[in-house]
Amino acid sequence: MANIKQSMDDLMTCDGALCAALVDSGSGMILGQIGSGVDLEVAAAGNTEVVRAKMRTMRDLGLNDVIEDILITLGKQYHIIRPMQKQEGLFVYLVLDKAKSNLALARRKTLDVEQNLVV
Repeated sequence: MANIKQSMDDLMTCDGALCAALVDSGSGMILGQIGSGVDLEVAAAGNTEVVRAKMRTMRDLGLNDVIEDILITLGKQYHIIRPMQKQEGLFVYLVLDKAKSNLALARRKTLDVEQNLVV
């Protein structure tokens, strides 16, 4: 089990990690953050809308399932959004340098962090 600070530190061990945050998807507020390269306040608010929109769409489609993660692929970056299963209303957010990262390992790391994080 890990606290927020330990979890943020753990995410930054991913190859190519630029920054990470733990975000409350109800308010868009950051509960923990680390790194630089992206304005995490703006990203947290914007990605809160992404999570809400996807949840709403799943409800509208009658999908009885959970979001494991949402991947946004940019020209130079990967953005991984992982809603927490144990702590509803929170998500882990990780930004990676696309040229320096391994997407499969980064997704695995966000899973591990999400499962071990205690808020």
